[in-house]
Amino acid sequence: MFRASREFSKLLRPTSPLLTSLDRAVHGSSGSKKIVGVFYKANEYADKNPNFLGCLEHGLGIKNWLESQGHTYILTDDKEGPNCELEKHIEDMHVLITTPFHPAYVTADRIKRAKNLQLLLTAGIGSDHVDLQAAAAAGLTVAEVTGSNTVSVAEDELMRILILVRNFLPGHHQVIKGEWNVAAIAYRSYDLEGKTVGTVGAGRIGQLLMQRLKPFGCNLLYYDRAKISPEMEKETGAKFEEDLDAMLPKCDVVVLNVPLTEKTRGLLNKERIAKMKKGVLIVNNARGALVDTQAMVDACNSGHVAGYGGDVWYPQPAPKDHPWRYMPNQAMTPHISGTTIDGQIRYAAGTKDMLDRYFKGEDFPAQNYIVKEGKIAPQYQ
Repeated sequence: MFRASREFSKLLRPTSPLLTSLDRAVHGSSGSKKIVGVFYKANEYADKNPNFLGCLEHGLGIKNWLESQGHTYILTDDKEGPNCELEKHIEDMHVLITTPFHPAYVTADRIKRAKNLQLLLTAGIGSDHVDLQAAAAAGLTVAEVTGSNTVSVAEDELMRILILVRNFLPGHHQVIKGEWNVAAIAYRSYDLEGKTVGTVGAGRIGQLLMQRLKPFGCNLLYYDRAKISPEMEKETGAKFEEDLDAMLPKCDVVVLNVPLTEKTRGLLNKERIAKMKKGVLIVNNARGALVDTQAMVDACNSGHVAGYGGDVWYPQPAPKDHPWRYMPNQAMTPHISGTTIDGQIRYAAGTKDMLDRYFKGEDFPAQNYIVKEGKIAPQYQ
């Protein structure tokens, strides 16, 4: 149900029988294009690293390149509400670039009004900010830079697992406050060795995580719509679980590695959380809406969930009163796991490559397509 096939073109599902003669074909389209990029504002941090490409001020480092070819490149961080800057360009833009870290929500209404729109690019991984059904019905192409930040996210997941298992954050807070109370940390600090870690979803990120967990001597379980390769199972020692509800109660640590779809929304709800081990630790760098917000708050408050860590929220940016900010034993950050400087270099290069192919009327790498010719990628079905 979750993991995308490597042979994407063989598994794409048409959403409408009328899409054989699309009027917004993305390839082979010539002439000057209006491209809008939506990114977060870096302010004083923009000039601290020349490779900080994913911010508004640098706009993936492609502005001069685009303008030298006669295209218009509009950069903004203002994406919400009827009077935002993005709305001013909806009707005549050809390409919209956005990121999972500061997503511009592309609704069916926006798609309907975007008469010239042909291409929606995600600089990174994760296109759930787009109404994919509406995009497919309108004949739009949706693509992302597959694989660009898988290493970044997998490393971050490993970090959060260790932070939660070792009860690191309370100790760090003691140092800041000038305190010294070892007992307040040690009573719920454990070794990772020997613990059972289960990943819900074993695609690129899930497999990288299992490879990195192997040296820690964990018992590794995974749930997915299909088994990983025998070679990867042998390398990691991971065991396949056919039933998610049977796997979860076995786990000391659960990591979410699935895309957000209507099938996975609210995947960890009150009932599923109640069936998990008391004291379970949960890491979610996938999407905030995979988890029932209040159910997680209640579980952390009661101690049934001993710690919840991740960097994804719903909505994003998270409002100041979002309850996950204030629940106990949380290891939350803004959405940063996939936007390391190394990750930014990769997704900036991937975005530029797809734009270049778009201008030349060439296809993208097959694995980058999320919507193509009215068909939606398997992982979003």
